Amino acid sequence: MPDVPGRADATAWTPDPDDAAQEAPTDGSGSPPHAEVPAERLADLVALLSGPHGIGTHGTRLPRLPAPAPTPGVAEPPQAASAIEQPESPKRIKGLYCPPAVRDDRALADEVNDRLVDWAEREVNLYPDTDLRAALLGFDAGRSVVLCHPDAPDIDHLMVAARLLIAENAVDDYYCEVEYGGTADRRGAALAVAQSMIDPPHNTPCYEADWRTATAAHPALRAMWSAMAYFHALGTPAQEHRFRHDIANLYLGYNAEGDCIAQERTPAVWEYLVQRQFNSFRPCLTLTDTIGGYELPAHLYAEPAVQRAVALAANVSTICNDLYSLRKEQASERFHYSLPTVIAAEDRCSIHEAFDKAIEVHNEMVHLFEEQAAALAADPVVARFTAGLSNWMGGNHEWHSGNVGTRYATSP
Repeated sequence: MPDVPGRADATAWTPDPDDAAQEAPTDGSGSPPHAEVPAERLADLVALLSGPHGIGTHGTRLPRLPAPAPTPGVAEPPQAASAIEQPESPKRIKGLYCPPAVRDDRALADEVNDRLVDWAEREVNLYPDTDLRAALLGFDAGRSVVLCHPDAPDIDHLMVAARLLIAENAVDDYYCEVEYGGTADRRGAALAVAQSMIDPPHNTPCYEADWRTATAAHPALRAMWSAMAYFHALGTPAQEHRFRHDIANLYLGYNAEGDCIAQERTPAVWEYLVQRQFNSFRPCLTLTDTIGGYELPAHLYAEPAVQRAVALAANVSTICNDLYSLRKEQASERFHYSLPTVIAAEDRCSIHEAFDKAIEVHNEMVHLFEEQAAALAADPVVARFTAGLSNWMGGNHEWHSGNVGTRYATSP
């Protein structure tokens, strides 16, 4: 997933037992708030979560999570028929086929960014001791969600997608990126704890209190907990369950990538594509009905044909990221792999030739998605959902091309 620049080590957050019940975001189940535990037990729990840098001991108060406030509605977005004009541009990869973006509203994106920074700084203290505002505004998550969810009925719906996007990136930063404290030998255990922020454990009160106190001490976990609380207020139980499943698959993909990186092993192309189907943008795409203000019923979402459309759309969007971010990854001078690099290794060709072959794989998947979406068009709700997937692909491509020259490039 796209990374947020400008991270820092985790800073401790110790809840005040007297008002923890008022301030801790809940998962809607009525379970008890984060509770105080003996210091000797908390130290062990914090050590598990904090990674090699450890967690500091100074307290940072996490303000109460409010219910999403009513906000002015957002104007009805244009339909696909009036998609944004996309002439040939040096900022787009030549020959890359993708649906066009439907809406690009700079003023709305700026409003989402401002609210996102306020949430990250004041509610969850996401990246302590950094210039968070500059980092988040540079990432421009507001434009991403505005582009990818043109049918969102209001800004509150867009904010749910934006918070989840940033929280997912924070988990990746803190637990998977070596330069920010992630280590391969601790990644699996850390990601299991991260999953508990959206799928809380059910155990005895004593050990649940341990879990609550320890997880409240980590910025990425605070962010995921808070983002899920907002999502809970908007989505249905089935949509929440879908998201939990997609995030669990995402973390499986993180572990697969981490294993290859730890061994400095370049996987075969087929293995890479298997990994990428898990380590992908899928959790963001499958929010399309929630953010659009409707629900694709669970029995329809589970249909194999719908699942194929979802997987293809997620793969396309993630390969798009591979292509645009290749030069940035190469400049990092660390071991990495992506679709172009695994093709180059397997076919023993230059990275430029592999880049062109990766474009062909991307384009073929887009056509396969379009064929699958057309086959599903008879059902109006499914058709609306696949249109949302197409909008997400187009918005994702537009967001990446809009960052060419600052963080991405159009060639190796």
